[in-house]
Formats: sequence, structure tokens, C-alpha cells
Amino acid sequence: MTPTAPSPSRLALYLHLIRWDRPAGWLLLLWPTLAALWLAGDGFPGWHLLVVFTLGTVLMRSAGCCANDVADREFDRHVKRTASRPVTSGALPVHEALTVGAVLALLAFALVLTTNAPTILLSFAALAIALAYPYAKRLVAMPQAVLGVAFSFGIPMAFSAALGGRDWSLQAVASAVPAHAWWLLLGNLCWVLAYDTEYAMVDRDDDLKIGIKTSAITLGRWDVIGVMGFYAAYLLSWAVTGWSLGLGRIFLLGIAVAALQAGWHYTLIRDRSRDGCFKAFRLNHWVGFAVFAGVALDLSLR
Repeated sequence: MTPTAPSPSRLALYLHLIRWDRPAGWLLLLWPTLAALWLAGDGFPGWHLLVVFTLGTVLMRSAGCCANDVADREFDRHVKRTASRPVTSGALPVHEALTVGAVLALLAFALVLTTNAPTILLSFAALAIALAYPYAKRLVAMPQAVLGVAFSFGIPMAFSAALGGRDWSLQAVASAVPAHAWWLLLGNLCWVLAYDTEYAMVDRDDDLKIGIKTSAITLGRWDVIGVMGFYAAYLLSWAVTGWSLGLGRIFLLGIAVAALQAGWHYTLIRDRSRDGCFKAFRLNHWVGFAVFAGVALDLSLR
């Protein structure tokens, strides 16, 4: 008889659930958030906010994976890439995955409580958007736009944490988050549309069979052009906003490096191969890092 492979430990299942072996997911959230922190603080934001937003990003992305896997468990079993996820495969029960997600979200909220009132208020909106995303695939032609808001919400929260006061009011939130923070959010949303469309291109055949909506399906034969257009909108909007805030040539060099990477991604996705599209998605965090590095270096060398 063939020996039965040992069952993975609970810890191994939890780490698989939160995609611990795939840090690219939380890096995609981290770099624009840190860029916003540096912009809001006109340089290094201090260790407190750096730790809060770095750990908070990891925790909330992990909690989002738990919620997403529970919401998509019936869909994921029909997709080769996701069929082995712990909730989908039955290795973890739904209530246990939700408990893990809730604990992680509470830990992230504990970090937010060390900031200020406007940021705490914004965190509730961020949580609501994150929880809505998995269900947007049933209703919205381009659910990646909802994900874009969720993945970009660290930007206004970073400004709020750096600039906000103590008042518990919507007016206090408006005062803590300047208009250019929202422009940065919209620009970053375009970046999310770019890389998550690449991700959706990997699963397009499976998604068509099970009937969910994605930007790759909605764009159809215009998918590659759409991805490149989203990259262009992201980089142009950040370049214009950063320049208007006084950033200079080093920042623009970071934008240029990011643009070169986007051009390389075109060569990976133009034939729409699964491997090429997934590689482009997986390496997108370097695009965000280039922009962050441009912001941080420009501000530090003034």
C-alpha cells in the first residue's frame, strides 16, 4: 500500500490561508501606503507610523484573504489554481477561517487605535470596502475597481494619521485628508486595475465557465491595451501630483523606472499566456517600489 501523506498542521493551514508564502500581495498594498506616509510627513514619518502601517498592511491583507476564500469557496473549487486552498478543499472549516480573519482584523484595528480619531473613522470605511470586494464579482463588470479602492485606502489613512487631529467628525476627516491624497488614490486604483487584470487573465477560461465577472472578461480582446492604459494613467497621475507637490527629478526617475517595468510587462502579457500574465502580476510590487523609492529619496535629498 502507498503510504498516506501526513496531514498539514493547523499552523501550516493558517499560513496557506493567509498566503504567507506569497508576500507580493501585501507588498502591493504597502508601497503606495508608505509613499503616502512620506508625502504626508514631508519625509520620514517616524517609527510609530511606519510600524503601524507596515504591520497593519500585512494583517489586513491576511484578513482579506480569509474573507475572500470563504466568499469564493464554491467558485474556487472549479479553478485549478485555487482548488487547493484550505477552505475550498475542506481542510479548514468556514467558521475557523472567519475566526482567523477576525483575529487578524482586530489586531490591525488595535494598531489603528494608536493613531488618531479621523484615521480610526476611516478604518471602518476601509473594512467595509474590503469585505464588499469578494461579492462584487457577482455584480460588477469590473470588480477590480472595487479592489482598487480597497487596496488604495491606505493612502488617505496615511495622510490622516500624519495630519489628523482628535475630533470625531466627518469634517475632521475631510480636514486631515487633502485633495491630492484622493487624487493619489484614484491613480493607484488604475495601477490595481492593471495588475489585477493581468491576474484575471490567468483564470479567464475558468472564470467564463463558472460565470463570474472580471476586468479581463469585460475588456475582451482589448485586455492588453487596457492593462497598458491603466499603467499609463497610474504613472501619469502620480507624476503630475508629485510634481505639483514639489517633488523633483529623483522622483521622476522613480516613475521612469516603473514605466520601464510596465513596458516589460507588456512583453509578458501580449500573447496572453497564463505563465506570462501570472509572472507580470507577481512582479508588480517592484513597480510600486520604484515609485516609493523615488518619493522617499527625493524628499530625503532635498
